[in-house]
Amino acid sequence: MEVGFDNALYMKKQAENILKRIEKFNNKLYLEFGGKIFDDLHAARILPGFDPNVKTKMLLSIKDKVEIIFCISAKAIEHNKRRADFGITYDADLIRLVDNLRGIGLYVSSIVITQYSGQRAAELFKNKLERRGEKVYMHTLTKGYPNDVDVIVSDEGYGAQPYIETTRPLVVVTAPGPGSGKLATCLSQLYHEYKRGVKAGYAKYESFPVWNLPLNHPVNVAYEAATVDLQDFNMIDPYHLNAYGVNTVNYNRDVAVFPVVKNILHKILGEDVYQSPTDMGVNMIGYAICNDEVVRKASNQEIIRRHYQTLCDYKLGRVSAEAVNRSEILMSNLGLKKDDRKVVQPALKKQQERGVPACALELPDGSIVRGRNTSSMKATAAVVINAMKKYCGIKQDLNLISPIVIEPIIKMKKTLRAKETALTLDETLLALAVSTPMNTTIGDLVDKMYILKDCEAHSTVMLEESELQAFRRLGIRITCEPEYAFEAK
Repeated sequence: MEVGFDNALYMKKQAENILKRIEKFNNKLYLEFGGKIFDDLHAARILPGFDPNVKTKMLLSIKDKVEIIFCISAKAIEHNKRRADFGITYDADLIRLVDNLRGIGLYVSSIVITQYSGQRAAELFKNKLERRGEKVYMHTLTKGYPNDVDVIVSDEGYGAQPYIETTRPLVVVTAPGPGSGKLATCLSQLYHEYKRGVKAGYAKYESFPVWNLPLNHPVNVAYEAATVDLQDFNMIDPYHLNAYGVNTVNYNRDVAVFPVVKNILHKILGEDVYQSPTDMGVNMIGYAICNDEVVRKASNQEIIRRHYQTLCDYKLGRVSAEAVNRSEILMSNLGLKKDDRKVVQPALKKQQERGVPACALELPDGSIVRGRNTSSMKATAAVVINAMKKYCGIKQDLNLISPIVIEPIIKMKKTLRAKETALTLDETLLALAVSTPMNTTIGDLVDKMYILKDCEAHSTVMLEESELQAFRRLGIRITCEPEYAFEAK
C-alpha cells in the first residue's frame, strides 16, 4: 500500500497543540471530541497509512492529564440508532468503547445521557450502566436554547443540569456518533466550573473537514459524501475570513451555530476567546499528509464507495432522493464515474455472462478475481475462495471444501427452512476452518487470509447485513449495485 499519511508526525503535532490549548485556559480544558475515538475507518480509507486508533494512542501519550466523558442521546437509545460501519447500536457501541479505552489504560470517568425527556429506554440503559459500576448523569434539553442566552447561561439553563465531577486538566467529551449532545455537555460544564471559580476553556477536535486543505480537495469532498443524508456541506469559514483574511474550511452546521456558541462563551467567560469556528478547533491532521497524490486517489475511491452506499440506502428507503442527487453532484464536480472503481465492470460482466449474481475482488497485486452464485455457494463466498486460491497458487478448478462438509450444512439449512441454502461467506469460512485438519493446503490458505485486508470488492446485488459484516471482519471494502438479488439478470 502506498502511504500518504505520517502517523508519528500527526501524534506529535496533535498532542503539542492540545497541550498548548490546555495552558491557554489555566490548565482545564473541555475538548469536544468529534468523529471516531477508536476505529476511525473513514480516515484510514482516505489517508493511506492512517492508523484507525491513532487518536487513542495520542491520548495515551498524555494519559496522566486525560479523563474521558461519554455522551449518548436518549433519543438515539430510544430509536436503536446504529453505527453504520459496524452495524451495532449506539448504546452497545458505547459500552464497547468504554471497555476498550479502559483496557488500554485511559481513564473513563463518567457517562452522560443527554436530551432526556422521560424515555423509558434511556432509564433502562442508565440502570444497566449503574449496575456495571458506571457513574451516570442525566441531562435534559437546555431551557432557552438556542436563542435566549440569558436563560441558557443561568441556573434555569445550564445550571439546571447536574455538574459532572472531573479531576484532570483535559476532559475529552466524546460519543459513539453525531448528535449525542457533546457541545451542550461541554458548555454546561463551563458554566458550573465558572460558578466554582475555575476558569476552564472549551475547544473542538474534529478530523473532517480539514480546515487547512482546499474546499474542493477530495479529502474534504469525501467527508461531504459520507454525510449526504445529514445535508452537511463544506464551506469557507466566513468568520475566519473576516477576522484574519485567510480562507479556511469548515462545515455548515458549525458555521451556523457559531454565533450562538460565541455568545454563550462570552456570557460565561466574560470575553470573546474565539473569532471563528476554525479558531475553536485543534485538529492538525492536514499537517501530517505526506503524499497528496496518494491521498487524493484514495479519497476519490472513497467518494465512489460512498455513492454506491447512498444508492443502496435509497433503494432500501433509508435516505431521500435529495441525498442521491447530492452524491451525484459531488461525483460530477470531481469528474468521477462509477466505472472508476476497478472491480465494478468485471462483476457486472460476470453476471451478464452467467445470468446470476456475481462478485469481483481486486487482490493486492492489482489482479481481479470473480465469483458467482451456485447451488452450493453464494458469489460472496466464491469470490473470496477464488481470491485465496489465486494468491496461494492453487488451481481454480480444485474444490477445496469437500461435499462431505458442504452437504450436511445445506441439509441443515433446509431443515431450518432457510431462505437460501447456498453457503454464505460466513458459513464458507467456517467450513474452511472445519476442513483444515484434513488438508494442509487449506490450513495454509486460512493462515494467509490477512492479505484480504484493504482489498476492494463489488457485488452485483445488495447483500444481507450478515454478509456485509463478514466482509468488514475480513477488512474487505465491499460495494454493491442498488439491486435486489431477485432483480439480477
